[in-house]
Amino acid sequence: MRAAVVTEFGGPEAVEIVEVAVPEPGARQVRIKVAAAAVNPVDAGTRAGVFGGAGERLGLGWDVAGVVEAAGGASGWNAGDEVVALAYGTAKSLGTHAEYVVVDADAVAAAPRTVDAAHAATLPLNALTAAQALDRLALEPGQSLLVTGAAGAVGGYVVQLAARLGVSVTALAREDDEELVRSLGADRFVSGAVAPGSVDAVLDAAILGADALEWVRDGGAFLGVIPGAHPASVRGVRTGAVEVAADGARLARLVELVDEGALTTRVAGTYALDEAVKAHARLSEGGLRGRLVLTP
Repeated sequence: MRAAVVTEFGGPEAVEIVEVAVPEPGARQVRIKVAAAAVNPVDAGTRAGVFGGAGERLGLGWDVAGVVEAAGGASGWNAGDEVVALAYGTAKSLGTHAEYVVVDADAVAAAPRTVDAAHAATLPLNALTAAQALDRLALEPGQSLLVTGAAGAVGGYVVQLAARLGVSVTALAREDDEELVRSLGADRFVSGAVAPGSVDAVLDAAILGADALEWVRDGGAFLGVIPGAHPASVRGVRTGAVEVAADGARLARLVELVDEGALTTRVAGTYALDEAVKAHARLSEGGLRGRLVLTP
């Protein structure tokens, strides 16, 4: 089968399409025939060597939408099931940017019925990150949350999910994104400086770091999206970063929200698997609203 991998670090041109053996599922695993797989910033990080692994073959891709093709014992899934899943890990030899991928059965959820595979593939990594971040922040209805990078993939899901919880959301994004983030549920929009101490918590999807920390009230909470890269606590503010975990049950609940029309998936563009280099080049240009998706 074909798969997108990195064997030498670099820019978009470092992505290679290689022929590899079709992976076999073990007990409590499933093999998915990939219909679509999103391209995320973490893939660019892998490609650039941010996570190490020099001299190894590193697979790309965390998100997958597709069809179960084979299942190991006691997996709970059957051939032909349409599914979505998160294939966690920066150091895996094969990822979801391939014709087939093997994942643990408990990372899998039934695919949404109301969107196509490309849109479904934008859900696992980014929506799970958003949901697990809100779990960490533990905000109550009526409390205030500032989301930086609110028009991005993670930020957009945070805005939608927080609004459903009754949290008052302020969205920080570019001026031309105001209509978008308000449509996702933001109560307030800002594109410049926010007064320090103005919110109970910040979800820093734009990776502003210490600047965003200054906007949290004393004793509030700050959560980043890069583990280990968050600023130190000041003024009693609880700081940390979300590290996504595969969770098929939680993913299933997010799928339900998509099918209810309560969670919006966004595709910025699609590329064939053989065009993975082009997709990485477009990702590097920035300015995307939604995710790029590869289709084998």
